[in-house]
Amino acid sequence: MKSYRVGIIGLGRMGSTIDDEGHTPLPYSVAASCRASNRLKIAAGCDVRPERRKAFGERWSVDALYEDYMDMVKHEQPDVVAICTTASGLQKPAFEAPDASFRGDSHAELSVALANAKVPMLYVEKAMASSMGAADAVRDAVKWNGTVFNTGVLRRFDVRYDPIRQAVLRGDIGEPKAVVHYARSSLMHGHIHSIDTVSWLVGDPAITSVRGDIDPKDYVVEGNHIPYDPIATYQLAFENGIQAWSVPAAGWEFEIVGVEGTVRSLNNGGGISLRVPHGNKQGRRDLWEEHSLDPVTPSSTVVSCLEDLVTAYESGEPTRGPIDVTHHITEACIAVAESHRNGGVWVDLPMENRDLYIWHV
Repeated sequence: MKSYRVGIIGLGRMGSTIDDEGHTPLPYSVAASCRASNRLKIAAGCDVRPERRKAFGERWSVDALYEDYMDMVKHEQPDVVAICTTASGLQKPAFEAPDASFRGDSHAELSVALANAKVPMLYVEKAMASSMGAADAVRDAVKWNGTVFNTGVLRRFDVRYDPIRQAVLRGDIGEPKAVVHYARSSLMHGHIHSIDTVSWLVGDPAITSVRGDIDPKDYVVEGNHIPYDPIATYQLAFENGIQAWSVPAAGWEFEIVGVEGTVRSLNNGGGISLRVPHGNKQGRRDLWEEHSLDPVTPSSTVVSCLEDLVTAYESGEPTRGPIDVTHHITEACIAVAESHRNGGVWVDLPMENRDLYIWHV
């Protein structure tokens, strides 16, 4: 079985060290995920900071270390490049843009350059872009060059959510009508995950319009520029009639309500609750009973995401997170802020405003 060579840009948390933080016992960084997969091997690492390059080389026994990512691509010719920089390009612990003119967009800029350099496969940390103008450029470069593409919206690659999606698409809860995401979250770092997961669980129908609010509600967006990643809530309308809401409470759970039942993820993917009518009524109302679904053994979401690139590359089939879907989810996320900017109105997709920039780490 062929293995593929991976070059990593950005040798910090997702590139190399997040496994030390104790989020999961499974491989989480791109480097650890490459080591855990028989389809992937680390070819090289790239970072502008020499101390990061040194630490990465020692930790993963990698000699091919670069300051310039195009030098890495030229000399190592990786099959996959993983973009693990911050979205803004600023080094942590930056929490906001330095001024109103700053529009750093590292993920988008690197994606366009690497696609145009004919790198076959790209893994890009979320969000893929900080404005829709930049997202359009990424989509166009990826499609023009035939680049196989995934982003790090990792619940899409979490096998614990697969039974929920299968139950919905199989019709176990009848026609789905509503989806609720539970958690207080920032927009670009958090809700890029939640909107993607909502979409994935109901089969990725097109989102036709979005409305949303930034906390605080009286925040005024000036100059198409939001200099930090704001806490936000949203409502989505899908083309098939499904409505989705975010509720800023509880801990990363998703509930899909259908005409014949409901299915809910529990404890950030740790369990599943399926409730369907059991034939009895209270007055005119059907009573529902809870059914358990067989538990799924978790596996590394980053390994799954990276290996999905390889599977798509070899088969010619789309990835789980193809560029058109990723672009669409990014637009829905940015449209939340565009709605707030216009007083909380519904914003139809595609957005007219391609210039709104949202800083995030």
